[in-house]
Amino acid sequence: MTDTTVTDTTGPEALTHRRVLRIAVPIVLSNVTVPILGAVDTGVVGQIAEAQPIAAVGLGAVILSAIYWIFGFLRMGTTGMTARAAGQGDRGEVAALLTRSLMFGLGAGAVIVALQWPIFAGALGLAPASAEVEEMSRAYMGIRIWSAPAAIGLYGLTGWLIAQERTMAVLAVQLLMNTVNIALDLWFVLGLGWGVEGVATATFIAEWSGLALALYLCRAAFRDPAWRDWGRVFDRVALIRMGVVNADILVRSLLLKATFLSFMFLAADFGDVQLAANQVLLQFLEITAFALDGFAFAAEAFVGQAMGRGDRAGLRRGALLTSGWSIAICVLLALFFALAGGWLIDVITKAPEVQQAARTYLPWMVAVPVLGVGAWMLDGIFIGATRSRDMRNMMAVSFVVYVVAAVTLVPPFGNHGLWAAFLISFVARGVTLLIRYPALEAEADQVAVAKAA
Repeated sequence: MTDTTVTDTTGPEALTHRRVLRIAVPIVLSNVTVPILGAVDTGVVGQIAEAQPIAAVGLGAVILSAIYWIFGFLRMGTTGMTARAAGQGDRGEVAALLTRSLMFGLGAGAVIVALQWPIFAGALGLAPASAEVEEMSRAYMGIRIWSAPAAIGLYGLTGWLIAQERTMAVLAVQLLMNTVNIALDLWFVLGLGWGVEGVATATFIAEWSGLALALYLCRAAFRDPAWRDWGRVFDRVALIRMGVVNADILVRSLLLKATFLSFMFLAADFGDVQLAANQVLLQFLEITAFALDGFAFAAEAFVGQAMGRGDRAGLRRGALLTSGWSIAICVLLALFFALAGGWLIDVITKAPEVQQAARTYLPWMVAVPVLGVGAWMLDGIFIGATRSRDMRNMMAVSFVVYVVAAVTLVPPFGNHGLWAAFLISFVARGVTLLIRYPALEAEADQVAVAKAA
């Protein structure tokens, strides 16, 4: 990892397959470590040989993850805006964006810490847990909540690093956090017998350690006086732009979350077995997302830089090169799911009735990578271009299409109809964004004309 404020993306470096993989592979590897950490958390607390601690950690982690997820827009918005500034060669704005995103993340985390009691009360009030599990969950969240500024601040720093193609730095941060978390889990829980509080303390220390490493990896930016040029950092136009982009992405993300939640709620009407089968099959979707994230992030960086330069050809090449890799990966995933999907189902669940039900709907999983690749990659392309309004509007259209499809297909076809509606929403998102793609190239032309004037 080089100690640079910003990768020189305005230079002659060609956009090659090697460059795509240099960005994508570390992100894919980083994603692979995420479920490992969750498994260790559960496994360590499971050594207590009681159900309540496992349930408490699971419940508390879900609540905090849902809260932090709301701020995922900070990662996406920061990537797009930083990539554009880097493409323009505006190193001062790149540094200012680092400060803005960090201040927003730390500030949002501080607000969550201040509001922890009503947040916990509201969340646990909705959760059907026993008094003992609720008490343990409060203890768990009461410790972990103090690392909210670090967790949310990392969204901004991660987006800033991705925009400059420094995904090895992102991988290093993830590996450090996981290593610290796992080591302290073992020490605090198995060695010191701290139980649920030990798991929470381990995560608290890991998240602050991750933020510290991320800041260290960004240290060159803090040698540039622009990071504390408060006139630039608090520039009214830049702040409004940041607010609009992030608000649009938040609305888009909430609509996407509503699609997933309604999918699960509707599946609940078909009984416990089919609900469980759908939950198993959603892991196939997670695998696909993990595999494609790296290439979508590469698209964010390439497209944002090209938009900043006003480089129509570079924008198109970045979009096509990353999408080509994604399509190839998705074809391989579809083949893997077709050939080994039954085995994967058996690995995930040991309940015979759930295994049988999941196999019934396995063909939909074979279709997921192929039908969903457009939505995943175009999301990355539009994030890089900071065309957040298009993302918001096309997601709204896709959500309406999903609702209409569900209302039409679920009554006659049951769970098959629900899966069809779900996949139709992915296709709708991809198609509607593709229709808007020419506007990106037109905007790149406008930037080029403005720069030449």
